[in-house]
Amino acid sequence: MTRSPADPARSTRIPAPLLALAAIVSVQLGAAIAKTRFEEVGSVGAATLRLVIGAVVLLAVVRPRVRHWQRAQWLGAVGLGLALGGMNVFIYLAFATIPIGVAVTIEFLGPLALSLVHTRRWRDAVWAALALLGVVLLGVGPSAVTELGGVAAAVAAAACWAGYIVMNRHVGSIIPGVDGLAVSMLVAMAVSLPFGLRTAVDGIVADPTLLIVFGAVAVLSSVLPYALEMLALRRMPTRVFGVLQSLGPAIAALAGLVVLGEALSPVEVVALACVTAASVGVTVYSARRKSA
Repeated sequence: MTRSPADPARSTRIPAPLLALAAIVSVQLGAAIAKTRFEEVGSVGAATLRLVIGAVVLLAVVRPRVRHWQRAQWLGAVGLGLALGGMNVFIYLAFATIPIGVAVTIEFLGPLALSLVHTRRWRDAVWAALALLGVVLLGVGPSAVTELGGVAAAVAAAACWAGYIVMNRHVGSIIPGVDGLAVSMLVAMAVSLPFGLRTAVDGIVADPTLLIVFGAVAVLSSVLPYALEMLALRRMPTRVFGVLQSLGPAIAALAGLVVLGEALSPVEVVALACVTAASVGVTVYSARRKSA
C-alpha cells in the first residue's frame, strides 16, 4: 500500500522540531516573495491568491473524505479555517507598511501568550519573559512608531495565530491525516475573497504570469508549512511549539533582507536576538527533560 508524503506514519521518522523549523523557513521565504508583487495585486490580493491556490492544490492532493464527519469535526475545521484566514489577511496587511521581520516579531505575541498560559516550569517562564522583552524593544523601534496601522494589523494576526495553534492541534487530534487542514484552507480562502478578489483578478488579468509566482508562494507559505506544523503538533506540546516559533522573526528578517533589501535598526536587531535566544533556550531544555 502506497503512503502519501504527508502520511503521519512516515513523518514520525523526522524529529518534530525539525518539521516545525522547516515550516518556518518555508513560510517566511514565501512571504518575502509575495511582497515583491504587492504593487500588482495589493497586500490582501496577494493573501487571497495565496489562499485560493493553496486551497485548490491541497484539496486536489488530499481529497479529504468528509462524508462521515461528525459535527465536532466540521466545527473544528471551520474554526481552524477562520483563524487561518484572519492570520493571512492581517499579516499581509502588516507586510505592506512595515518590514517582514518586524511584523512577524509582533505576530509572535500570539504563541508567546500561549507559552505563558501553559508554562509549568520556571525556566520556561524565563525564556518567555526574554521573548517578551524582545517584543517590548520592538515596540519602541522606528517601524512601530511610524506605522501604527501596520503594527495593529500584526497584533491582530498575533491573535489569529494563537487561535490557529490551538485549533490546529485540536483538528489534528480529531481528524486523521491532513483532511481537516484541506477543508480549513477552503474556509480560509472564503474569508479572504470579499476583501482581495478584485485586486487579485485585476493583477492576474494584467500579468497572467503572476499565477506561477503565487503558485510557488502558495506551496511555500500555505500547503507545505501548515501540513508540517500539523504533523509536528501531534508530537510536540503546544507550549514548546509556541516558543519554538520565535525563530520565525529572525528567519523573516533574513528573508526580508535577502529578498527585499529590508534592513532593520539596531534596536530591532536586539529585539530579534532576544526572541531567538528564548526559542533556543526552551528548545534545549525541553530536549534535556525528554532525554532524562
